[in-house]
Amino acid sequence: MRLKVSKSKNAASLYVIKSIYDPKTQSNTSVVVEKLGTETKLREKLDGQDPYEWAREYIDKLNEEEKAQKRNVLVELNQSKLIDKNLQTSFNGGYLFLQQLYHKLGLHKICEDISSRHKYTFDLDAILSRLVYGRILFPSSKLSTFEESKRLLEQPSFELQHVYRALEVIAKESDFIQSQLYKNSLSVSKRNDRILYYDCTNYFFEIEQEDGLKQYGVSKENKPNPIVEMGLFMDGDGIPLAFSIHSGNTNEQVTLKPLEKQIIEDFKLSKFVVCTDAGLSSTNNRKFNDIGGRSFITTQSVKKLKKHLKEWALNPEGWSHPGSTSTFDLRTFDADQTLYEKFKTMTFYKERWIKEDGLEQKLIITYSLKYRDYQRQIRNRQLERATKLIENNPKSINKKRPNDYKRFISTTKVTGDGEVAEKSVYSLDEESMAKEAMYDGFYAVCTNLEDDASEIAKINHRRWEIEECFRIMKSEFKARPVFLRNDDRIEAHFTTCFLALVLYRYLEKSLDSAFTTNEIVSQLKDMNFHAIPGEGFMPIYTRTDFTDALHEASGFRTDYQIVSNKEMKKNYKHTKK
Repeated sequence: MRLKVSKSKNAASLYVIKSIYDPKTQSNTSVVVEKLGTETKLREKLDGQDPYEWAREYIDKLNEEEKAQKRNVLVELNQSKLIDKNLQTSFNGGYLFLQQLYHKLGLHKICEDISSRHKYTFDLDAILSRLVYGRILFPSSKLSTFEESKRLLEQPSFELQHVYRALEVIAKESDFIQSQLYKNSLSVSKRNDRILYYDCTNYFFEIEQEDGLKQYGVSKENKPNPIVEMGLFMDGDGIPLAFSIHSGNTNEQVTLKPLEKQIIEDFKLSKFVVCTDAGLSSTNNRKFNDIGGRSFITTQSVKKLKKHLKEWALNPEGWSHPGSTSTFDLRTFDADQTLYEKFKTMTFYKERWIKEDGLEQKLIITYSLKYRDYQRQIRNRQLERATKLIENNPKSINKKRPNDYKRFISTTKVTGDGEVAEKSVYSLDEESMAKEAMYDGFYAVCTNLEDDASEIAKINHRRWEIEECFRIMKSEFKARPVFLRNDDRIEAHFTTCFLALVLYRYLEKSLDSAFTTNEIVSQLKDMNFHAIPGEGFMPIYTRTDFTDALHEASGFRTDYQIVSNKEMKKNYKHTKK
């Protein structure tokens, strides 16, 4: 800052001015920071002190305060002056915390490596980073993401056409991006890659014509549209590891081995435990993970066990739980309320080794009173709905789905004499209810590990996190419906969704998982700033426990009453280390 004297015929006015960079003209310009007054009035106010000498001392003090980030900033606004046309003054700064993780994980260096092997002129790093930030902050189409990226504090350095060209490169280099990201992540924190979770889901398109990856299949959203299938590996800490995309009509059981082989080859991983659900637990997949130092843990349907194993599993005798050498009879918990209250939160176990189809594995059955009560509660609600339907709207009973409450309704179309009835008679199916109730509280897994049943159950229990990964992508990140048509752009779309999920999980981890997904995403989106020309940026978001924790974890702050241009540039630099 420096002194400027504006002289007219009758007076001399003193101003504090400073030079700033104007991005519109791409040159430096001067702005008035403060009007000190005329020379005459200052002499009167200062009791004869030289106003020029006072002004220089005052400006020196302001410069010292600004250097120490302690200067009071005065902003002059005029009630009768219109705001400048087409001048953007509001910017999002929440992306800075994502940008810090993006650079910590070395995604900018991965882009540099890719760029060295391709002949294009656009900035792949700038495009990929904006696609990833946009997927978290304002998920939408690629066109909308490009427009929304202009809301960020650091403006985009590319055009819309470059975004679509970059998608082709991202798709072609997707496997390389995943493997390098894993290697880079090892320098950020230790990866729990001893336990890997695998699951599949699908995403639908707002079209009706099958083509390429877009094929009709069994939709998890029950949508009558073509779908694509995603297989995802996650490590034991909930951080996504790798993914693959398949056509919508692919059997999910055949998707595990190719991606696992890719992890073994590209990630140089060899000894790990693969944890899957029953839908992915084919004998071939189990045998594949019974060699080379690998192991498996997979859920097993109790209903589908062979007769002698099912009888053993459902037998109420011979149950144990960690920390006790005694065995329990499950029937005692219903007969003794005191025992029920004591053990209702505990999990009981049975285990035995079995050999089928040349594969030796341990079958572990768990039983939980709490889980049993939960299943009974759900069924009782379904039975209430079924009873009301029989009484009030029997015409819709025949439209049944596997887990629909209507499965408990039986239809009789003959009389007691065996003749055809004029009207169908509906009633609750007591036999169906009894068969289903047999399995309340029971849960089974198979494994080739020799660990205690309680430890196996703990590992398997964390499968909910990979299901949460899919939920986040589908809800907060709006990964579906997919509007892209070309297969390479579809692959690129899911690559950016995958990277966004990795960044989000690391951010969540840095906050000790103390906040919900909605809190994290919505408050990052709301971290906006008002630009004050020549001074800096004024936060216009609400400071909360979340923003305090975010700044503490990230090592820089944006929640001062005003953040100077100099300080904000430091923040940019800090996030790109």
